[in-house]
Amino acid sequence: MLPTSLWLLCLSVLGARAQSTGVTYTGTFSTLSAVPTSDFTGSQYIYITPTGQSTVSTASSLIEVSGTSSATGSASNSEANNATASSTSTSYSQITRSQTTQSVLNIAGTASSTSSNGTATASSTLSAALPVNTLPCNGYPEFCNRRYSNITEVCAHNSAFVVKNNAASNQALPIMDQLDDGIRMLQGETHLVNNTVYNCHSSCSLLNAGTWQSMLETLVSWLQRNPYDVVTILIVNSDYVDVGNYTAPIVNSGLMEYVYEPAFVPQRRDQWPTLGEMILSGKRVVVFMDYQADQATVPYILDEFTHIWETPFSPTNQSFPCTQERPPNLDPKVASNDYMYLANHNLNTAIDIGSLTGGSSDEPLLIPNYAELNVSNGGLNTYGQLEAMRLNCTDDWPRPPTFLLVDYYDEGIPSAGSVFEVAARANGVTYNKRCCGLGPQSAAPALRSSYAALAVAMVFAGMVAW
Repeated sequence: MLPTSLWLLCLSVLGARAQSTGVTYTGTFSTLSAVPTSDFTGSQYIYITPTGQSTVSTASSLIEVSGTSSATGSASNSEANNATASSTSTSYSQITRSQTTQSVLNIAGTASSTSSNGTATASSTLSAALPVNTLPCNGYPEFCNRRYSNITEVCAHNSAFVVKNNAASNQALPIMDQLDDGIRMLQGETHLVNNTVYNCHSSCSLLNAGTWQSMLETLVSWLQRNPYDVVTILIVNSDYVDVGNYTAPIVNSGLMEYVYEPAFVPQRRDQWPTLGEMILSGKRVVVFMDYQADQATVPYILDEFTHIWETPFSPTNQSFPCTQERPPNLDPKVASNDYMYLANHNLNTAIDIGSLTGGSSDEPLLIPNYAELNVSNGGLNTYGQLEAMRLNCTDDWPRPPTFLLVDYYDEGIPSAGSVFEVAARANGVTYNKRCCGLGPQSAAPALRSSYAALAVAMVFAGMVAW
C-alpha cells in the first residue's frame, strides 16, 4: 500500500479545486502550498520521492498525473500532518514517461482521505512500487526551479572533433558519450563547403569531423531518450557566413522540435526561464552563434555576444585569467548584471609552422596542450587547474561561470576530481557519478608526452604547408 503522505500529496494536487471529468492538470510545485486554486489545463508533472515523502522539492521522479476529481480541499504545506481537507475522493491514473533508464509505472484506482485538527488518515485499494532511476532537470532535482542562466555546465570544446591521432582533435569520446557523461554544451568550429556546413578545424582538409547536421541528428537521438535535460549548442561560424545556412540542418535533423526561442531580444540574465519550465514546454535546446547571428531573421539562433561574454579565447597562459575579452569594450557592469559568461579553460600550445617547414607564417598553429591535460582538468585549487579558475572567476565576478569550456573533458587525475565535480561545486550540489576519464580510458594515448605531441604537430604543420 502506498504511504499516507504520498496519497495526500496526490490528493492535494488533484483536489485543489473541484473539477469536471476529463481534466488534465498542469503547473509546477515546490511545496503543496504553491498549488493554485485556479483551473488547470495541459500536462502536469509533480515530484515524488522514492520513499513517498510529500516534500516535492527533493524529488527524484517526474510523474505525469491525469484523471478526474469531485473533490475540494487544500494543503497548508508539504507535511502530511499539517494538511487540512474536507472529505476527498478521487479517481486518477499516474504514468511515468517510458525511457530506457526507467520502468513504466501505471497506477489506477480510488483513494479517500479525511483530516481534522492536523490528523490525517487515508485509505487505498492500490499497492505498487514507486518509480526509480529518473533524475530530472540535467541530473539534479535542485535545478528544476533554477533559471537556465543560473547553472554552471561543462562545455566540450569542439565537441565533434574526435579524430584519432589527429593533433587538431579536441575530444576523445563521441557526442553521444559526451552527453551521457554530463556534457551540456556542445561547441564547435564550422565551415561552409559547397553549401554544406561541416565540423572542421581551421580547414576541412586538415580535420573534417562530418557534417554539422549529422551531429544534430545524434543530439536529437539522445534528446528522445532523455526527456528531462536541457542542452546548449554554441556555433563557431568560422567563415562568417549568413545565419540562414544553419537553418536547414536544424530542420532536417529534427532538432527544430526542441529549439528554444527567447521571449526577449536580447534576453537578460534574469529573464531566462527555469530548467523545469523549459522541460515542460519541450523547448530545451538553446542555440547560440558567435558571429553573423540575426535574431530578426532567425529568432531561435541567438547572438552569443549579446548574451554571453568570454574569458581570453584559445588561452596559452596556464594561469587562466578571468578577464572579459569577447565581446570587446563591454561595460563591466553590464557584463556582471545582464550577461552569462563562458570560461575558456582549454590550454593550448602555439606551434610556429614556419620554423618547422622552413617557410613563414603570420599566425602560429594552436593545438591542445596534451602534456598538461591532467592539470588543466583538475578539481583542486592549484595553479592551472579548473577548480582554481572557477574560484578565481567567482571572486572576480559575483557568480561562477555559466559554462566551463575544456578539451578532453574525460582526462583528469582521480584524486583531483573531474570537471563535473568542479561544476557541481559551483552549483552547490554533490556530484555522485564516476567520470569516464578516471579509468583506463585515455583521451589521446599517442599524445601523452610533449615529445609525441610535438612530433604529431610537425606532421600536421607539414600538411598545412603542403
